[in-house]
Amino acid sequence: QVQLVESGGGLVQVGGSLTLSCTASRIVLSTNAVSWYRQAPGKKREWVGVIVSGGVRNYADSVKGRFAISRDNEKNTVFLQMNSLKPEDTAMYYCSTTRFNRDYWGQGTQVTVSS
Repeated sequence: QVQLVESGGGLVQVGGSLTLSCTASRIVLSTNAVSWYRQAPGKKREWVGVIVSGGVRNYADSVKGRFAISRDNEKNTVFLQMNSLKPEDTAMYYCSTTRFNRDYWGQGTQVTVSS
């Protein structure tokens, strides 16, 4: 069974940095597009960014220039480097991928940015 596991969340001050990880089992992330999403309490899930199999990345305007997605193929892991964090970045962060028209999600990792 495909499994995605996020980690690396935590409490950070405004302006700080965090790196989230998304590690997969039973699926090779380098051959699939992997997206990051986030959801704050009471708000809709928001797309954050994506890395496609060829390595091209795209980001939501709200995080462009502050967040960066990368991938370690040997570790079968995708990272979300978050810099210059703002209180509005506080949310549960999820990674997701699709294979054979089925979406897979991790359980999420909480990021809290305190002012």
